[in-house]
Amino acid sequence: MALRMRKSVNFINRLLSSRIQSPGVLMQTHLASSRPNHCPILPASTTVPSLPSQPALCSPHHLRLESTDAGRQSDCSNEIGDFDQKMDFPGGKIAFTSKMKFIPESLEERIHCYRVINEEGRPIAHSNLTEISEEVAVGMYTGMVTLQVMDTIFYEAQRQGRISFYVTTVGEEAINIASAAALTAHDLVFPQYREPGVLLWRGFTLQEFAHQLFGNQADYGKGRQMPVHYGSKKLNYFTVSSTIATQLPPAVGAAYSLKMDKQDACSITYFGDGGSSEGDFHAALNFAAVMEAPVIFICRNNGWAISTPSSDQFRSDGIAIRGQAYGVKSIRVDGNDAVAMYNTVCAAREMAINEQKPILIEAMTYRVGHHSTSDDSTKYRPADEIERWRTESDPVTRHRKWIESNGWWSRTAESELRSSVRQQLLHAIQVAEKVEKPSIADLFTDVYDVPPLNLQEQEKLIRETIKRHPQDYPKDVPV
Repeated sequence: MALRMRKSVNFINRLLSSRIQSPGVLMQTHLASSRPNHCPILPASTTVPSLPSQPALCSPHHLRLESTDAGRQSDCSNEIGDFDQKMDFPGGKIAFTSKMKFIPESLEERIHCYRVINEEGRPIAHSNLTEISEEVAVGMYTGMVTLQVMDTIFYEAQRQGRISFYVTTVGEEAINIASAAALTAHDLVFPQYREPGVLLWRGFTLQEFAHQLFGNQADYGKGRQMPVHYGSKKLNYFTVSSTIATQLPPAVGAAYSLKMDKQDACSITYFGDGGSSEGDFHAALNFAAVMEAPVIFICRNNGWAISTPSSDQFRSDGIAIRGQAYGVKSIRVDGNDAVAMYNTVCAAREMAINEQKPILIEAMTYRVGHHSTSDDSTKYRPADEIERWRTESDPVTRHRKWIESNGWWSRTAESELRSSVRQQLLHAIQVAEKVEKPSIADLFTDVYDVPPLNLQEQEKLIRETIKRHPQDYPKDVPV
């Protein structure tokens, strides 16, 4: 204790011994604040008091300060300019100000939403419409119609009791198909559960969708996943997980891996506005920004996280503004405009790969369908609101009007497409229903090379239980 006191006394004596030739710190701050734009002018008879007993605790030598105008600083030796000084913090240089001003909780004007095609299918004046070939434009429409018909057929199959669960993408078809069209097969996809259109665009067949929904032996997950939890290693589409936002951090890690391997590819991950309320969202954006990972985040802001409206989730201006807080380039786009969505993802992919940086896209849309077959959305939102979005802002109808105006589509082609897709789906369901279910043994495989004793005991127990109570178990499951 005595040693510490002696050191403190010595330190204070050294400070007191340093003579200060300029006004005291408080006087300097006052003069700089009252006359920020020029040197303080004092009468010739004025004597500036020296304060030899004042320790120079706030001397510029004790802080890492940098003047923005060296010449002005030398001319105004009696002024500490709050406006022309910066502190070199570890995170970067920060300018000072003598005005106390809090950052507002929201912007005066909301972030604008990028679109190029209006609800009538006509290009907006002065829009930077990227040239899209007839093949891509018609292919996008074909994909959206296929997705729309697929939702109708499989939803009906669930209501008939033929499958146990289903999730539709009604109202969000453009986000699915247009974003997929802007990617390459080498880009890694980390979906939520409302992006089957991305998998459809990549070549997943209607029969493969049906096998997964029925959980039969042809299902790549061997019946161990819920319906609509698709996945395809061949198509670089990671298997869906029900837990919200857990796909975001792995997408960043995969993107960083692509960066280290110098691959001409990026990762892309999808999530809803509800996912932005999860901790994984914030961790992933910060991780991506700091590591400069080539990843594209696409938020489907459809206004509802099941029954929770966005107004009950956050007070910020949606999702795009959050990217700026983490140092991530961000944009808000009309998610019901397939062309705008395509343009945005094309540009985002190019920036992500060439600049090796993450991009956040907030796609504004509306979930026209129920959250899932286990939900009745009319219990928490007006039916007329749903119908208005279905009829006035349908992305499929908008894109059809645009390609029709270009002479690329006709009513005959429309009728033939919808009829063909419907027949293919009905056939796929019939085939999937007849395929045998996975064996009980598949419950215990694909995790351990040699199953541990506890799993061996569980398998033995379930087989014995099925033999004792066969009436309680499906007969089409091989034992």
